[in-house]
Amino acid sequence: NRREVHCHVMGGGRLNASGQQGRAPGSPVEWEAYFGRRWRLLRAAWAKARGSERDALDTSAVHRMVCDPQGKVLAVGRLQHDENGIGQIRYMAVETAYQRHGLGTLLLGALEHEARTQGLSTLRLHARENAVPFYTRHGYRLIESSYLLFDTIQHYKMEKRWQISSA
Repeated sequence: NRREVHCHVMGGGRLNASGQQGRAPGSPVEWEAYFGRRWRLLRAAWAKARGSERDALDTSAVHRMVCDPQGKVLAVGRLQHDENGIGQIRYMAVETAYQRHGLGTLLLGALEHEARTQGLSTLRLHARENAVPFYTRHGYRLIESSYLLFDTIQHYKMEKRWQISSA
């Protein structure tokens, strides 16, 4: 009795980021698929309970996802406000089989676009060690080693700044 989620994406054939958009989940079914993917990619391998992929800031944050043409959620990410003019990207992940197809770049671009739209001038994040090169390629600067998640996954604080143009 499993319900499938259908996200509107363009393109067909071999999956790549061409023509796709990062978008917010809309319906309760889409939200469940979004959080389900977040849990599977970021918590399940460490035997963390469902629900550990959520936190109190989810209701006020901006969420984006990327789906394949059949509607399977492949990539997820979140933008939250931390301080005046500063945002944080959290819970960003791409399904392993679809990494290096441009979906992470697409998702990060959608979150950065939203940050600029909201007038944020700085984005911070805590990247897992294997994701540091990805963020570095996208203009993020490594600040410092930050924390060890689940006693095994080293994270690094990174930051990206840009000028906010006055209209």
